[in-house]
Amino acid sequence: MRPKTPLLTVDGVIILNGKIVLIRRKNEPYRGSFALPGGFVEIGETTEEAVKREVMEETGLLIEILKLVGVYSEPSRDPRGHTVSVAYLAVGKGEPRADTDAAEVGCFDPGNLPELAFDHQRIINDAGDDIDGILSKM
Repeated sequence: MRPKTPLLTVDGVIILNGKIVLIRRKNEPYRGSFALPGGFVEIGETTEEAVKREVMEETGLLIEILKLVGVYSEPSRDPRGHTVSVAYLAVGKGEPRADTDAAEVGCFDPGNLPELAFDHQRIINDAGDDIDGILSKM
């Protein structure tokens, strides 16, 4: 018998030109809200591959992963059901454009972010010292 487990997702805290990249969600849950780019890990894919693919699909950006921010497993974090997200800090390359899974892509000053879906503000807060360190070198 196979165990029943949470679904695995990824989120990316992407820095591009001194700003944080966010997407406006095209689909429920939280349709119309801003969120970190991310999504579900596919079978046969590493979480690193998944965050690169999801960021490309949603923003058109290539990313270089800098570090793991954390693993977020609170069972109530996603209204669709129990998901566990692996969040990465990365720098983006390219020109952001909304693609298949995003209605809009925006770049925001870290000190002036809109209200975010899911637990994404917590993820950004957890990456705060690293974000500040990266921005201080730009």
